[in-house]
Amino acid sequence: MFKLPSKVNLASFKGKGHLAKFPLRSRSISNSSLPLSYMTPKEVSNVSASPPRPKRIVVAITGATGVALGIKLLQILKELSVETHLIISKWGAATMKYETDWEPHDVAALASKTYSVRDVSACISSGSFQHDGMIVAPCSMKTLAAIRIGFTEDLITRAADVSIKENRKLLLVTRETPLSAIHLENMLSLRRTGVIIFPPVPAFYTKPKSMNDLLEQSAGRILDCFGIHADTFPRWEGIKIK
Repeated sequence: MFKLPSKVNLASFKGKGHLAKFPLRSRSISNSSLPLSYMTPKEVSNVSASPPRPKRIVVAITGATGVALGIKLLQILKELSVETHLIISKWGAATMKYETDWEPHDVAALASKTYSVRDVSACISSGSFQHDGMIVAPCSMKTLAAIRIGFTEDLITRAADVSIKENRKLLLVTRETPLSAIHLENMLSLRRTGVIIFPPVPAFYTKPKSMNDLLEQSAGRILDCFGIHADTFPRWEGIKIK
């Protein structure tokens, strides 16, 4: 079986034959830089593996009502030490100021990194950027329609489009009522491509006593879809019939 020597000294070929026509960029090649298929088992065992990266979720907030749910998700993810990459649309920021006591810069502080919605050159616009899924909470019907037809006019729709093409999880917290046939067709089309459609429908079996209880239950169920399990709400254990 052919085996490469541990080091090949390229300097010994200088001035000999056709190799002399090419500049020598390195004096030696170490087996550590070779593909694993060219290494012996002992050499493979000596190659250090890259440390595992933390869980990474992209979060987008659009202008639909229900911004508080997006904020609650960021709070829980921060408590769980999950890396978050946040995008807030222009109308998402406006709705945030109207519906909550939060300012956009305070919400941005909850995320690991925040991007301008206009910055389509951001790292999350590329499929080479590795993440574990994207959540749009809340998701307006305009954003839903744009994602369905692949109209990537801003960073939110571009990042969502990339998530779909890279077969990564994409969850849309669609917020509208009543729903038209167009809304339903858009949701069905995306669901058939693997996108998770998650209307923020509260569960009353938890007997919520506050708005925060409702938010934590919905946020917890959303994160379940990504394998992130937060003990923020009571889970269903069945009805005991006496």
